[in-house]
Amino acid sequence: MPEGDTVFQATRRLDEALRGQVVTRFDLRVPGAATVDLTGQTVHQVVPRGKHILMRIGDQTLHSHLRMDGAWRLYRPGEKWRHPAFKVRAIVGTAARDAVGIDIAEVRVVATRDEGELVGHLGPDPLSDDWDAAEAVRRLSADTRSIHVALLDQRNVAGFGNEYAAELLFLRGVLPETPTPDVDVDALLALGARTIRANRDRIDRTFTGDARRGFTDWVYGRANRPCRRCGTPILRGELGADPTRERVTFWCPSCQR
Repeated sequence: MPEGDTVFQATRRLDEALRGQVVTRFDLRVPGAATVDLTGQTVHQVVPRGKHILMRIGDQTLHSHLRMDGAWRLYRPGEKWRHPAFKVRAIVGTAARDAVGIDIAEVRVVATRDEGELVGHLGPDPLSDDWDAAEAVRRLSADTRSIHVALLDQRNVAGFGNEYAAELLFLRGVLPETPTPDVDVDALLALGARTIRANRDRIDRTFTGDARRGFTDWVYGRANRPCRRCGTPILRGELGADPTRERVTFWCPSCQR
């Protein structure tokens, strides 16, 4: 699923393909942005911010969010797409490549100087050059909710999703519902930063160190299966900031206390 490392990789591919190129086709298929046309403008860079992608074109920024199912694919002009056209939300074409956004969310265009309106609320990003560990610790430590909920709040730290939350809490031996003030937040974020940076450059994300299919996770998606450490069946539950935003949680009742 798209988490900070996935977004970083997608953004790197887009930047390598589009940076310095002139836009020859610009088509946004979303309400409120369909009339925007940046054809003839130059792509300056494509950068990630947490789970957000910022494509800076001319003096404007095309902002997108992958959510659960979104993706950007690169094609040569005229190449047949490997997905249905009705799923396409954005096309940014150049003479060499067409970047096609499939099922992407939050597609907006703003003046680059106003990017802060879209991502200024985000907490520090461990994959950013300006990662501020102390500020991330400060924000997360101030959150009194369960650690699983607090870690997923992008205002505290940007980039971690549900899989990261489950796996990092297992590795730290912390139950998902533990109140955040009772957690060693400093150690948790240090582990999280190391892990997401390691996965940033891997083809397949792994938390166990084993990249084989079915062996990459300790607890995530493994409900009722034996813990890889102790053999106890993995449990599954739900936690959220409110009943409308609950996320599935996974944990080992023996390794996490």
